[in-house]
Amino acid sequence: MVLPIPASGRPRIMHRLTRDIGYIDLRFQEQPEVIAAGVLHGNFGAAVVDPGPASTLATLEAELRRHGIGAADVRAILLTHIHLDHAGATGAMVAKSPEIEVYVHAAGTRHMVDPARLIASAHQIWGDELEQLWGEFKAVPHANLRSLNGGERIRIGERELEVAYTPGHARHHVSYFDRGSGIAFVGDTAGIRVGPVPYVLPPTPPPDVDVEAWRKSVEAIERWRPDTLFLTHFGPHTDSVNHLRTFVEHLDELAEIARRIITRDSNEDGLSQFVAEVATLLRQRLPETTARHYEDAAPLRMCWLGLERYWKKQGVGGEA
Repeated sequence: MVLPIPASGRPRIMHRLTRDIGYIDLRFQEQPEVIAAGVLHGNFGAAVVDPGPASTLATLEAELRRHGIGAADVRAILLTHIHLDHAGATGAMVAKSPEIEVYVHAAGTRHMVDPARLIASAHQIWGDELEQLWGEFKAVPHANLRSLNGGERIRIGERELEVAYTPGHARHHVSYFDRGSGIAFVGDTAGIRVGPVPYVLPPTPPPDVDVEAWRKSVEAIERWRPDTLFLTHFGPHTDSVNHLRTFVEHLDELAEIARRIITRDSNEDGLSQFVAEVATLLRQRLPETTARHYEDAAPLRMCWLGLERYWKKQGVGGEA
């Protein structure tokens, strides 16, 4: 089905990928190239793909205004998934512009309406740092939500985006493809990559990591044959075939490191072993500053917790 978005004014945008598609560096924690928000714009107004956390909302709004896009011009928000670094600013944006339509996988809608469980889960991980890192995750009225399951087509002005269900990183993850430009907005499904370096780091936080499902999601993206993969962490990459192949290799590599640690007969702390081994691996392949950048985007502690939970669900090392 095709889901249209209503019309508005004619804004402009920065970091241009095409005449009407661009992105904004949200400068998370004042660092460049950690979180990017995609923007589609035209006569209809503007649509934002993954607006980022509430803690960077001021940056997003300032950059949109600087390029002619006011709050009332934003007609839609397209979420790849509901994690705080992707969706956290959504409720605050809808509160300012109640006409915004929010597209999200059906499994994430209830958490957008009532984020209490999502916030409680995040608090267990981040503790007292939660609000400073991510800001306030405000609820979104149910009337603003448009549930997706995969297979839909969303009309964004003159463009039509295809939707695919792409779990693995999260069970509520979808990706969007604009066949006209060849750009696929893939959230975290194609990993983390900074600049032209060939290393792609799989972000594997709890609780939904599923390596088998993730491989199938990559296959779904490959079937689109995108010219450009747009990663929330970070930005556009045009070597799509090699990128996706490399990503799967690195996903398997990290999953195997975690499995080996879990099955090893040892009293050592699995978390410490995993973090040390992967940190060393990163530094063998990347300069020190780039390795630290990757670790900021996907803390290795979180990667361990997600993979540990995945393997225990598979019966490796006991049940989760």
